[in-house]
Amino acid sequence: MNQPLIFNPHIARSKPNNHDACPFCDISHLEKIIDQKDNMIWLDNKYPVLEGVYQTLIIESDKHLGDIATYSQNHNRKLFAFALKAWQELENSGRFKSVGLFKNFGPLSGGSLRHPHMQVIGFENLDAYADIKPENFDGYLICQQTASRAKVTLSKQPLSTFSEFNVSISHLDALDHLADMVQALVQYVMSLYSSGRCSSYNLFFYRYGETIICKIVPRFVASPYLIGYRLTQVSHRDRREEEIAELRQFLNEQQSKKREWDKDR
Repeated sequence: MNQPLIFNPHIARSKPNNHDACPFCDISHLEKIIDQKDNMIWLDNKYPVLEGVYQTLIIESDKHLGDIATYSQNHNRKLFAFALKAWQELENSGRFKSVGLFKNFGPLSGGSLRHPHMQVIGFENLDAYADIKPENFDGYLICQQTASRAKVTLSKQPLSTFSEFNVSISHLDALDHLADMVQALVQYVMSLYSSGRCSSYNLFFYRYGETIICKIVPRFVASPYLIGYRLTQVSHRDRREEEIAELRQFLNEQQSKKREWDKDR
């Protein structure tokens, strides 16, 4: 089992919040930029609050109120390519025991700034994936695309609680499929999931050999069962079947013009 991450409150106190001027909008004053493409910027996190962790950020867009749910398909595809390139670059550096890529969005996601961004973080002495198991991605098949072996599942054994959606691709050539389907799932989560009551979500990225998985996690107030006992919950079978049918219908409507994705029946 990994030891807890050490959080530095002295650095955290100096971090800006959503009541301050947005530092990501003030591009001319950004420091320690690692890479930049169009209006996407990868840079060191100016406020590294965790010890033994190299923290970087990807500013997704120059639109302060933007999000994956509202980007054009073209921009979203470019963002995924840019983010996964940064993730792979840190992995290939050999400097870290493990490297994570994730995104917070909304007031219950654990994020502090509204401006859309992802985080790419290198753990010096910690395997961030040590407690992640293949069964956390195994689930009920929602849909799949035969040529790229891309698929969408609903986790049977979620990492947190209730619904976690997984989009997987078998190789990087299918990265556009990943970007498109994650975008559609984020749109679903932020509009229809839980009768439209969801305001927040996380994205987490994982790699198993050539397979890349993005886990989409709708966020609510954490359950006391999870906090106190590490017990996760899943929906009753009737609700699960309703949710799967609702999501299949939504994705079918979103993908009807392309006809690239085949619903599992």
